[in-house]
Amino acid sequence: MRVPDELLYSADHEWIRIDGDLATIGVTDYAQDSLGDVVYVDIPKIGTRVMLSESFSEVESTKAVSEIYAPVAGEIIEVNETLNGEPERLNRDPYGDGWLCVIRMADAAAVEHLMAADAYRSLIGI
Repeated sequence: MRVPDELLYSADHEWIRIDGDLATIGVTDYAQDSLGDVVYVDIPKIGTRVMLSESFSEVESTKAVSEIYAPVAGEIIEVNETLNGEPERLNRDPYGDGWLCVIRMADAAAVEHLMAADAYRSLIGI
């Protein structure tokens, strides 16, 4: 189970890569493994404003449908359209080609609630 050290993590199993006021969001290796084979990703719309902990997407797998929650507040400025035709990218490469969207954060300093990799590893028991 991979948990890259350079990312931040939410308790809802999303990962966040911060670059200034931009946050690239995806689901963790743990989450995709728990879901099983992903068959559909509800791609959010560019321009959508999301609030912290608000559901903004869904991932459907052979096991379940899971909500994706915003780990930061802001505006969605980019989405990974390739997931429309290849939702399995979430399974193959959750920290690379399987990213979901980029959010321009309303407050770039408001990430103190997110976990570093060691804290996330403790949460998932590895």
